[in-house]
Amino acid sequence: MTGAGSAAPNRLQVSSNGRFLQYVDGKPFFYLADTAWELFHRLNREEATRYLEDRARKGFTAIQAVALAELDGLTTPNAYGALPLVDKNPTRPNEAYFTHVDFIVDKAEALGMFVGFLPTWGKYWKTGEFKIFDRENARAYGLFLGRRYKDRSVIWIMGGDQNVTTPEERAIVDAMAEGLKAGDGGSHLITFNPRGPGQSSLQLQDARWLDFHMSQSSHGARDHDTGLFAERDRALTPPRPTLDGEPRYETIPVGFYLRDHNRLDRFDDDDVRQAAWWSVMAGACGHTYGNNNIWQMWQPGRAPILYASTPWQEALDHPGATQMGYLRRFMEAHAFQTLVPDQRIIANGPLEGGAKIRAARAADGSLAVVYSAQGASFTLDRSLIKAPRVRESWFDPRYGVTYEFHTTDTMDFQTYQPPSSGRGRDWVLLLEGLR
Repeated sequence: MTGAGSAAPNRLQVSSNGRFLQYVDGKPFFYLADTAWELFHRLNREEATRYLEDRARKGFTAIQAVALAELDGLTTPNAYGALPLVDKNPTRPNEAYFTHVDFIVDKAEALGMFVGFLPTWGKYWKTGEFKIFDRENARAYGLFLGRRYKDRSVIWIMGGDQNVTTPEERAIVDAMAEGLKAGDGGSHLITFNPRGPGQSSLQLQDARWLDFHMSQSSHGARDHDTGLFAERDRALTPPRPTLDGEPRYETIPVGFYLRDHNRLDRFDDDDVRQAAWWSVMAGACGHTYGNNNIWQMWQPGRAPILYASTPWQEALDHPGATQMGYLRRFMEAHAFQTLVPDQRIIANGPLEGGAKIRAARAADGSLAVVYSAQGASFTLDRSLIKAPRVRESWFDPRYGVTYEFHTTDTMDFQTYQPPSSGRGRDWVLLLEGLR
């Protein structure tokens, strides 16, 4: 599997119904991102190439990275000894630093991927000791970036793990977004990465520059229903696409920011899959994967953040990343852009807790998808499938394999027992209408 495709146009837009993203030629775009916050800051060109080629092979369509990085991004230079700003002045970007950023952005584009480009980590505009932005220099910095990357495959992501809580902070964020729009002529989409658990819609629903919503369901607990975030956003007016931009990371300690966290209890690929499928089945237009070792590009010799312990080069092959590619392949194969969440299909079965079942159907009733997070049995009302016959299959989200098991012309209640059950035994039921 490759990324979006090297021949794909580098422009995206929101669909006419406000529910998903698409290329300007109308082809749907499934946003499947990896969190690589320190990519620009810590990797040299050879390392960045290795990382990007791996993510393209695994099916990612976007890479989220930060220009002014969180981990001493203003004072510790990149792999080539360059700082991003001269004297920490946003109106004086360092050409040497951004030449390296150019290389990474161009390499991602050549591999068919977009860069989810954060101009800055949030602490640099948030009121506090690290703040370097005001309205004027925020707009100037946004204008610089907008002009520089106008013709490249980027998606602007404002925020950076912070929430807007004061009028001054809102003015700075608005000014930077306005600079981006003025610089690139509005040619790239813009969203906002909030602090988690949080949603851009709770603070920026009225922002004219906001093209689609982003949530951070965060890392607080297992079985945290990521679908709730998408459900809330889909109920808003005007409609905007929505996705989870920072869910529970593979290998990060569960609830690390809570007082009783245990560093030995870490999220695994089962947690990653559950978060992704719950969100997409609830109507998200894509999903973001994260790995605790990769976001910080940890390797021996660097201080580990949040108990990182696997070199990023090895962490590339942790199973959750590959399984995200299976999710994308499944969704694209079954016209994800036509699916709408519909819990009415579920006549019986767990509708809460870690075994929660979520269902979606094609708008024309020709197809239904049901996700059982722990392989629990469930009963469906198949009368909502508008077809004379239905082909039934199980999809294994762990290995990306589909098993067709039955075809029927009976459209009444039916109970399904997935092939296995328990934590880590999630299954997807596919009902395809036949003519």
